[in-house]
Amino acid sequence: MSLWQRAQVQTLLWQETLSSTRDFQLIAGLIHHPDQGSQYTDQAYQLLLKDHGIRASMNGAGSWYDNAPMESLFGTLKSELVHHCVFHTRDEAKADVFFYIESFYNRRRRHSALDYLSPEAYEQLLYQHEPTLA
Repeated sequence: MSLWQRAQVQTLLWQETLSSTRDFQLIAGLIHHPDQGSQYTDQAYQLLLKDHGIRASMNGAGSWYDNAPMESLFGTLKSELVHHCVFHTRDEAKADVFFYIESFYNRRRRHSALDYLSPEAYEQLLYQHEPTLA
């Protein structure tokens, strides 16, 4: 399969995914962090995001600044989970990734950007110091 064909397949997958969300309410201000792949810079794809109220957060090629938190998550996810598992189905992979993020990454894993606290502990600390945020 050529690179162009793969890009087309990925665009179609995104179209199917977004079409299936019509039964769900997307969170206002949703930001999608794509890379610079042609499937993400494609005009039809950008229009699809716009039609669903999703903002693409994409810097110029080679610039990683606004994607740094997502790149960190993806790298950690791959090194701590994905590369150590064999998923037999897509549903199995989705369940494991969801469990990893929700039960470990956000609740117990310490993050250097949060002064070595878990996101949950950092959020609790933030609410203790700023009760008006709760």
